[in-house]
Amino acid sequence: MPRSAHDLRRLVRGLMLFFVCGLVLSGVTAFPLLRELDLLAALVGPVTGNGRGLAWWIHHVHLALSEQHRLHPFLAYGTDWLAFGHLVIALFFIGPYRDPVRNAWVIDIGLIACAGVIPLALICGAMREIPFYWRLIDCSFGVFGSLPLWWARCLVGELERAEQSGRP
Repeated sequence: MPRSAHDLRRLVRGLMLFFVCGLVLSGVTAFPLLRELDLLAALVGPVTGNGRGLAWWIHHVHLALSEQHRLHPFLAYGTDWLAFGHLVIALFFIGPYRDPVRNAWVIDIGLIACAGVIPLALICGAMREIPFYWRLIDCSFGVFGSLPLWWARCLVGELERAEQSGRP
């Protein structure tokens, strides 16, 4: 049984809201990076052995960010812009929330951006000596971000057909 246009629109709105919340959360958490790493390093505890595991990486990044913050605090301005970028991108998804059919192109661009996360993380991550397991974590943002967008895009196609057939 086909879904009504009303039900489809409600589902798309829920997915857009979920995606926007993810972008906002990702953006807001980029502002206090040093404080977050202070907490994470304390939670992980001291590094034992000479390994290159997750605990070592967290402490390595924490040390680098702490030194950078102490010696060159202005460099954190770059992550402030990253955070702001996430918040601005989230605003674009208000369009598909309000009128999914007319603004389906925003969802398409979001899908392209999610796909772009993967080569960026794998190529630039390797150039910046980011451990492979961490690059995979970064790739997961593109993969998991694309899931609600893909579902929403499918629903928008169904919504468009429902509206053309006159289904309420």
